[in-house]
Amino acid sequence: MNKRNTQQRRHSIISLLNEQGEVSVEELSLRFETSEVTIRKDLGTLEKTGLLLRRYGGAVAVPDEVTQQFSAKIAPNKLSIARVAAELIRDHNRIIIDSGSTTSGLIAQLNAKRGLLVMTNSLTLANAIHDLENEPTLLMTGGTWDPHSESFQGQIAEQVLRSYNFDQLFIGADGIDLERGTTTFNELTGLSKVMAEVSREVVVMLESEKLGRRIPNLELPWSNISVLVSDDKLPSDAVESISKHGVRVILAPYVG
Repeated sequence: MNKRNTQQRRHSIISLLNEQGEVSVEELSLRFETSEVTIRKDLGTLEKTGLLLRRYGGAVAVPDEVTQQFSAKIAPNKLSIARVAAELIRDHNRIIIDSGSTTSGLIAQLNAKRGLLVMTNSLTLANAIHDLENEPTLLMTGGTWDPHSESFQGQIAEQVLRSYNFDQLFIGADGIDLERGTTTFNELTGLSKVMAEVSREVVVMLESEKLGRRIPNLELPWSNISVLVSDDKLPSDAVESISKHGVRVILAPYVG
């Protein structure tokens, strides 16, 4: 099965849902000239990412009250970090928001901005951005779906990113290595590096509790990072060490 065609079909299903509010397996099978088994698999995958709700014989759009609770599902400390990070965004900026629970806290803050162009590799974030009242221009990387990170990765995504220039990248991490940079459990780090390459400013968002985690995969070296936004429980000696790498450190109030 052609993965690119699969991704395009699933994007089209979401667009159709946004227009109609509901779809049937039979309707989608005829529209996309594919089997009902394939459509059911599409709907199952999209439901897991929070983009629709399955119903007998088809699917319905996620109710508004569920969409409005998007930020409520994010830990308070991550939301605190996101609020501070969002202050770095100016009207009409071109930004990338990488997949992740901390970066997802930015979405609710974007309604205060105007004229944004936002690219993401996350279906969940794309759906939340689509629902914003100020309607920023939304771009998706496409690529190969990675179930571990619940995001698109791979060469196609990298090629799409290299077609643009961005003002800022907002990205999370699984750990901080004071000597090397940010680290991740995910072995797929190629897209993160390309995101950083095509962005004028790289903003890493992560909680202080991730300091000192021993994770083997280096995601971004300090030389590629402009700003680190964490919470004020990050020890002062860690702030000093990170700052020596030329990284601006901003601390948000810790919210437990």
